Amino acid sequence: MIGFAWRWGWLVAILAVAGVLVWRGHAPVPTHYVTVAAEHGSLIRAVTATGTVNPVVTVQVGTYVSGPIVKLYCDFNTQVKEGQICAKIDPRPYEITVEQARANLANAQAQLKKDQAALVYDRLEYQRNLALVKENVVSQDTVDSARSTADQAAAQVELDRANIQQQQAALHAAQVNLGYTDIISPVDGTVVLRNVDVGQTVAASFQTPTLFLIAQDLTRMQVDASVSESDVGPVRIGQPAEFTVDAFPHHPFPASVSQVRQAPITVQNVVTYDVVLSVSNPELLLKPGMTANAKIVTAEQEDVLKVPLQALRFSPDGGDHSGNPAHRHGDHTASLWVLDGNALRQVQVVRGIDDGASVEILSGGLKPGDQIVIDETSREGAGKKSRVAQPQMGGMHHF
Repeated sequence: MIGFAWRWGWLVAILAVAGVLVWRGHAPVPTHYVTVAAEHGSLIRAVTATGTVNPVVTVQVGTYVSGPIVKLYCDFNTQVKEGQICAKIDPRPYEITVEQARANLANAQAQLKKDQAALVYDRLEYQRNLALVKENVVSQDTVDSARSTADQAAAQVELDRANIQQQQAALHAAQVNLGYTDIISPVDGTVVLRNVDVGQTVAASFQTPTLFLIAQDLTRMQVDASVSESDVGPVRIGQPAEFTVDAFPHHPFPASVSQVRQAPITVQNVVTYDVVLSVSNPELLLKPGMTANAKIVTAEQEDVLKVPLQALRFSPDGGDHSGNPAHRHGDHTASLWVLDGNALRQVQVVRGIDDGASVEILSGGLKPGDQIVIDETSREGAGKKSRVAQPQMGGMHHF
């Protein structure tokens, strides 16, 4: 009997220990909240884009005529004036054409003088026969033939005059082509590209070859920035911007939006728009073709109440509410959770702009210093319910 009771005692003890272990395994783990204090500060909403630095005005200087280059007067970085000769195409074939056209014109002028003399004689002959037909010395047919000959001589004179005009036009065209052998600069500026050398033959066919690229004024530049279709909506002319280039990574260049071009640019199903940023370049630090990393300020607020954007996504049930399904339908209301002691309190607010990390609070039951919950963790640090990166704000606390 004693042995039976002893065995039952051990069994009860084992069951009690197992029950304690099971109860501890299912006991709720205390929840700890990560909070950030609401604070006043500035918010800047900006659009980032990459682009290329270009001169405001660039002129491609080509050639209208073909031939070998015999002289070069301009090189890279040459400062040129309007009308200055930059290159010379061999003019000899075009000089020969001018001489031929001048000779053809002289021939036409001589022919006119000859036919004018013939016209004078034919008219005199007609007048003479017209007087003789009244005395029945010549027949009427002779008079009619003389009149026809005079009329033909007058027409020939007019034809000679038209031929002279044609030869004058041919001479002028030959002289124009001869003038095109001088490659001149149409603007004041700087030569940024030279594509020819002495001895090289250029052929002007269906597409005019570019011999020089001249930037009109390198002290005024522009950035052609590619802005995605999802970001171009708030971009407006006159908005401030700044950008950096790899040559001066720590030197931001101030700029402003001067143009938002409407033509879409589609590359591999990605649609972007060209936003032109105007920038002053008095020190000539910026060079054509540099890659610019630009930031366009689309909205800016000073001394506003702000909270981490992550707070709009927090929900104590572990879900991701993204802080306002209503906001996606045009409503700007949002829900926040404030930690008062050990209790959570939901606060309805009206949100403003955000910069990707923080969001402006326009109105609602929130004041500076309130502890805004952005995340929750268990005591062991597992089971984190928010997967969003922690915001970069001061005053983050764990409770």
